[in-house]
Amino acid sequence: MVFVRKVKTASGATAVQIAERVGGRDRVLEHLGSAHTDADLAALLETARDRVYPGQGEFDLSAGRVPTGYAVITGKRHVVLWRVLTDAYARLGFDILNDAAFRQLVLARIVEPTSKADSLRVLDELGVEHASLRTMFRTVKQAGSGGYRDQVAAACFAHAARNGDVSLCLYDVTTLYFEAEKEDDLRKVGYSKERRVDPQVVVGLLVDRHGFPLEIGCFEGNKAETTTLIPIIEGFQARHGVADMVVVADAGMLSASNLKALDEAGLRFIVGSRVTKAPADLASHFRWHGDAFTDGQVIDTITPRVATKAAAAVNDATKRAEPVWDPEKHSLSWRAVWAYSTKRAVRDAKTLTLQENRAKAVIAGEKSARTPRFVTVKNGTPTLDEANLARARRLVGLKGYVTNIPASVMPAPEVIGSYHELWHVEASFRMSKTDLRARPMFHHTREAIEAHLTIVFAALAVARHLQNETGLSIKKIVRTLRPLQQITVRIGGHEHLAADPITGPAQEILDALKPSAPTH
Repeated sequence: MVFVRKVKTASGATAVQIAERVGGRDRVLEHLGSAHTDADLAALLETARDRVYPGQGEFDLSAGRVPTGYAVITGKRHVVLWRVLTDAYARLGFDILNDAAFRQLVLARIVEPTSKADSLRVLDELGVEHASLRTMFRTVKQAGSGGYRDQVAAACFAHAARNGDVSLCLYDVTTLYFEAEKEDDLRKVGYSKERRVDPQVVVGLLVDRHGFPLEIGCFEGNKAETTTLIPIIEGFQARHGVADMVVVADAGMLSASNLKALDEAGLRFIVGSRVTKAPADLASHFRWHGDAFTDGQVIDTITPRVATKAAAAVNDATKRAEPVWDPEKHSLSWRAVWAYSTKRAVRDAKTLTLQENRAKAVIAGEKSARTPRFVTVKNGTPTLDEANLARARRLVGLKGYVTNIPASVMPAPEVIGSYHELWHVEASFRMSKTDLRARPMFHHTREAIEAHLTIVFAALAVARHLQNETGLSIKKIVRTLRPLQQITVRIGGHEHLAADPITGPAQEILDALKPSAPTH
């Protein structure tokens, strides 16, 4: 029995679908769209009638009557897209979980990120036979406590080791907020770059040099970012028995305890340095050359491990030549590489000018705000901190990198190049937040939160794999392949298959991926 049905979506809209009743279940034959107003709904209902039976006017689909001479569409499947997604899932080794419901949740999130319950609608629209909602929730519970994360991470590592290089890994952190008012042991209000005051969790992500995910971890929302690095690295080492690797992280991870712990574990690291360290690290250069730099200039020197007089004394400004870092000789220092870029200098100078103008506006009473940079208060009167501003202008264009890798092992340009690979982990975080909509989260228990992150982690791995293989964004891959459908048509009591022709862009994707032959 074929009929038009209306379904409420998670956003509150009304989806209009053409469906068929088979074996006590509704099977969606075609999804026509979602309406937010009564007028839109009426238009979609009219389209539903015209789409299936053009020129017949009002026709009661629910009665199951078909005009003479018309074929009946009994099924639609987005077979090409689903074939590509399931093939990628299998190639990454995730089938080891032997959980069809978990696979459906992961792949549905790539097609259209939504709630676990609404994922069933996405699967229906794709023409995929799926588990029941109760089974889905059972799978979520299993994924939060049944070792799924360990198996997914192991498969990701094996894939990265087969297809690339895991000797250099990139690390970064982000926050995921909740639509909740109260904190608990995990969801806490903490530092947010977006200045949100919602409860949140801190998520650490370790990826290979191409952005493919290797490890993910969840921490309390008020936990300092610097304290997340070592637990993630230690977990990664213990899981895979990795002893020799280079860890790359931004300046936010630059803490004496982090670097000491990495060094004592026998790991090599490259982290961004704060520009405020430049005057001490480059004291010799400033004395002998002033604040003049040339575009692309690199200075290989050392930086104190801790802020002590003994450590600072190693940078002897009376010597013109920069010291060459030796781990045995310079036990109180790390190697520091500083690079100057004219383009960065222009950008930094522009930022400083904006900050200076804002400071002057606050001092003049033209703007009321928290005390901005370059404003100091003397005798209760705000004044421009000219000394600090002048010091900052001397350092425009400089970028520093701290490492424990000797120059004989990794030259300065390679240190800089390795650090610049960090954009891959930033891209993976952006993908998880936008394309996969990892936030906001609506889960309440740690088990459910961990399960959500495991699903997002697996979806991110599939998406990064497809992007790396095709050179296209996951959005473009889905948008190109989703329109290609396989349609089942009943004519004269017999069912026939029809399919959309493969378009040129779709064929390029298939040529790049070479998925296994579909099973009908």
